Amino acid sequence: MRFNRRTFVTGGAAAAVGVALGAPFEGVLAHAAGRGGGKRIVAPPLAPTPDLRDGVNRLALPPGFHYRSFDLTGDDMVGGVVPGNHDGMAAFAGGGGSVVLIRNHERNGSLGPFVTGAPLYDGAAPGGDTRVIVDLEGNVVETTAVLTGTQMNCAGGATPWGSWISCEESVNGPDVFDDFTRNLPPNSPAPNGERTYIQNKRLTKTHGYLFEVPTIGTASAVPITQAGRFSHEACIFDPRTGSVFLTEDNFGFGSGFYRYDPPVDPRLAGELRDGGTLWMLAIVGKPQSNLSGHQQPNRRYKVQWVRIENPNPQFPTIDDGSGGRLPTLTNNQAISNVGKQGWDVGGAVFSRLEGVDVHDDVIYFTATQGGGDPDVVDWVNSAESRNGFGRGFGQVWAYHPKQELLEVVYQSASADDLHLPDNITVSANGTLILCEDNTPPPGDNNKLQALTASGQLITIAEHLERPGVEWAGATFSPGGTTLYANLNAGLAMSVAIWGPWATVGV
Repeated sequence: MRFNRRTFVTGGAAAAVGVALGAPFEGVLAHAAGRGGGKRIVAPPLAPTPDLRDGVNRLALPPGFHYRSFDLTGDDMVGGVVPGNHDGMAAFAGGGGSVVLIRNHERNGSLGPFVTGAPLYDGAAPGGDTRVIVDLEGNVVETTAVLTGTQMNCAGGATPWGSWISCEESVNGPDVFDDFTRNLPPNSPAPNGERTYIQNKRLTKTHGYLFEVPTIGTASAVPITQAGRFSHEACIFDPRTGSVFLTEDNFGFGSGFYRYDPPVDPRLAGELRDGGTLWMLAIVGKPQSNLSGHQQPNRRYKVQWVRIENPNPQFPTIDDGSGGRLPTLTNNQAISNVGKQGWDVGGAVFSRLEGVDVHDDVIYFTATQGGGDPDVVDWVNSAESRNGFGRGFGQVWAYHPKQELLEVVYQSASADDLHLPDNITVSANGTLILCEDNTPPPGDNNKLQALTASGQLITIAEHLERPGVEWAGATFSPGGTTLYANLNAGLAMSVAIWGPWATVGV
């Protein structure tokens, strides 16, 4: 097993917007256009490396790197056990050199909170967040619940004032028929013999929102509804304006890239407040652009924003004949409502937008299945029956807020290169760390990949223990010496990986 040296997808350059950006990944575009650019990285081999928790070879890493797994599903925590389905995460400085991790738990259903006594939103929902106090080598001091009663807490984003925004990847609620039966008519038999209104019938509140979680103290468990009720994935703050950029992972339909403008600058308020305005990205001169397919290198799109008039739709219900209420919308109809609002007024759609981060005033985000033949935007017939919207292996996009420009900086040519990128983070030297989330072929495993500013893609970690387990939640410690990440499936766990990170990508 080796660091894999791969360059940006080749191809002819398309017409470009004549604006000099002068940002990282400029070398990627130059290399792709056949003008030279990114230097070749000499990469050492990866080798199976023992987990310092128990000696098991779970990961393959480069020489000089070590790791420890911690907080496995079912481990003891304050007031209960670690709930599992570890997903998005951020790291903050703690006292005495410790690190505070705020970690999502992407749990679905309606069987109640994973622990009692913590801030609670919906008494039937099992998702939420934990706070983990840990050192730089993965030794846990304490794990506590800080938000419960939410659903499908997928990713989110750290705020400049030191909190975490947790995002629900769901629109479940008592006003919507159950998800994962989206292709069935309302209240019809599902393949497992159940009907399509079992789980959501128990929920007491609607879902699909952002929640702010502080690193110290308790969360309010109050949703930020005007930032949209849709299949949220991740968010990042504009360092210039305080706006929040949001990704949508709408598995079966086109996904939007959004901007939420809060009513008060959150950098002054010290919190993200409800009551603002939600916008969806659109391409100037090309309304209803479908960006799910292959993109030519060096092509830059001029961006504008279209307003979402009803960011928090509440769906009608009818009398069920026995004193209760019954939804009128399938989950397909509900989950595509906000995106379709944006599309109808000219918004653009992508393939499954997931991770997002910022570096040098550039917002980077992944399109998990982008880059193949263009998908068909169909708000009636979901693409989930063929494993989701998008026919490619993944893209990394860059949005330049100052110039209002959008471009692809990496487009995977095959599953042997980058395969379905999900969460991302950025190292101190500007290298993007990409989490793979796919079902790999026999003999292969999901990886952590590094995309350097000079345009090289290299493998920096491979999970050996259970093929198909996704990487998630990658985040660097303050100072950048340790990368924390999650392995999210079955027996979920977090890992701390430390070593010469400053040398990766230079």
